[in-house]
Amino acid sequence: MGRSDGTTGVEGVGRRGSWGLVAVVLLIGVHLLRGGVAELRVAGPPQPLAAAAADDGRTPPSPPVSVPAPLPPSPPLRVRIPAVRVDAPVTGVGLDAEGWIEAPPPEDDRLAGWFTGAVTPGERGTAVVVGHVDTPSGRAVFYDLGALDRGNRVEVVRADGRTAVFAVYGAEVVPKEGFPAERVYGDAGGPELRLITCGGTFTEENGYAGNVVVSARLVEVR
Repeated sequence: MGRSDGTTGVEGVGRRGSWGLVAVVLLIGVHLLRGGVAELRVAGPPQPLAAAAADDGRTPPSPPVSVPAPLPPSPPLRVRIPAVRVDAPVTGVGLDAEGWIEAPPPEDDRLAGWFTGAVTPGERGTAVVVGHVDTPSGRAVFYDLGALDRGNRVEVVRADGRTAVFAVYGAEVVPKEGFPAERVYGDAGGPELRLITCGGTFTEENGYAGNVVVSARLVEVR
């Protein structure tokens, strides 16, 4: 993930308000400047199918009858997504000097980043994990994120020894401009997870036009 000026970062928690407030303006514009791998430029990463979107893209489906109780805070150590062969370490990321969410270091393209300004995965609220889709040297940790479909599982190994297991209920591409922050980050009433990377159309001049956003809900604790 990166900025149009060529520096690396996940752009965008807005500078007004505080995390978790419904009225806060949060903008994530993630548009990695890709390069170096010809086949990636031609084909591009997978994009979510319309059928994978959460209902109309605005309201998540009703939770199952039985759901695990929210977990206490505990930082994530690894994220595993068997459907797309992801098994990656997780590092904490915060905000940079300009107020944007930092990305994991570009030199480690297999590393995911948990935004420390939100809850930890498994707590009540919406946890956010970001990752590069690609780097100038090739595919990165979340290259195949857009291929996820409803029902796919995301496993987050936590520092307390528990594994929080989430079920995907939506995958979509949202525009960089006019990012639907309230819908993406809002408290859905239980433990939720958002996985975010670059997505949409790509141009050499402007990078990616949007973000792939995968929405998931806690369904199991191991």
